[in-house]
Amino acid sequence: MPIEIFVDADACPVKDEVYRVAGRHGLKTHVVANSFMRVPRDPLIGFVLVSAGPDAADDWIAERASPAAVVVTNDIPLAARCVKAGASVISAVGKPFTEASIGMALATRDLMDQLRSAGEITGGPRPFSQKDRSAFLSALDLAIVRLKRAGH
Repeated sequence: MPIEIFVDADACPVKDEVYRVAGRHGLKTHVVANSFMRVPRDPLIGFVLVSAGPDAADDWIAERASPAAVVVTNDIPLAARCVKAGASVISAVGKPFTEASIGMALATRDLMDQLRSAGEITGGPRPFSQKDRSAFLSALDLAIVRLKRAGH
């Protein structure tokens, strides 16, 4: 089964990095969003426009996640679904989601939602940095190399 990359593209700050790494490795990349966005004219890069439903992009990606897939997302519930399907999942800051870490990530997300709902937390995540971009590039390359070594 060939390696494919799936990008949860709405609000993804590392799409250009994905295109660059995927091109270097010659991998098919699916950019999934519920609103139109430009992607490079490259036969290996496909744009998938899904309906405007709240989980339409997540559902499309999760249905195709497999042990030969790399999924790029900051959406923790989507990451959990893809990890369960055996995919390699990476956040935009280069943090891998694994079977060992996804439970804590889900619990932390739920706690933060509760705190925000109670008015305890008003700030958002810290600004995306060059260090984050660099960590993402390393994590994506590492995930692809691991899948290649595993025979995909």
